[in-house]
Amino acid sequence: MDEIDQKIINELQKNARLTNNELADKVHLSPSPCLRRVRKLEESGLIKGYTAIIDCEKYGLPVSVFVSITVESPSSMVEFEKAIHKFDEITDCYLMTGSCDYLLKVVSHDLKSYEYFIREKMAHVPGVANLESSFAFGVIKSQAPLPPMPNR
Repeated sequence: MDEIDQKIINELQKNARLTNNELADKVHLSPSPCLRRVRKLEESGLIKGYTAIIDCEKYGLPVSVFVSITVESPSSMVEFEKAIHKFDEITDCYLMTGSCDYLLKVVSHDLKSYEYFIREKMAHVPGVANLESSFAFGVIKSQAPLPPMPNR
């Protein structure tokens, strides 16, 4: 990946709806080589896909909760990871180091629906030893573009 590929990635992170001609102008390429580079980035898996960024509050999911999960044992991890894919409320799941095993981001309509999610869904996930919820008051920075690659 060279400097032009990095510029392409940066521009697409800012606005994935750019036309190829607009993108080519921004990265100072002609349209054909620009399109070839984008396709190569997609085929390599570096660009995994394109999506819309939705305002959770306007969508009706104003409650964001970060849930720290500790599992009973390393053998519980596989079952846990399979189970959490079933829950639409979980938008992100990270395997962690430190005091917990996983960190989940969960979105909800309100506190009552979050309570239902914990009591009726998460409580039935096998292998969960401990669960701790932290509620987000607001979003300061989200979905920011990745920083440029350091010079090598």
